[in-house]
Amino acid sequence: MPITTSNESGVTTGVKFVTSTIGNTVGGLTNTAGGIVGAAGRGVGETIEGATGSAGRPVARGLADAATSVEKGAKEVAGGVKRAGEGR
Repeated sequence: MPITTSNESGVTTGVKFVTSTIGNTVGGLTNTAGGIVGAAGRGVGETIEGATGSAGRPVARGLADAATSVEKGAKEVAGGVKRAGEGR
């Protein structure tokens, strides 16, 4: 629970705690989902490239790059949600 200053009421402290908890939870879930999408996309891309060789390489790498971009984007969103929940 956040440390209160003398200017904060109990209600303000409670709201900040709830907002922070929700922000951290949503941010964590978003980060997890992005990680799963990124890992799965890279795995599928690797499988496609392994099965088709150089013929499928452009598609496989495109898929892997797209999945990695989703993962990075989700990480940024998760960080923003966490910061918003902390009031920053």
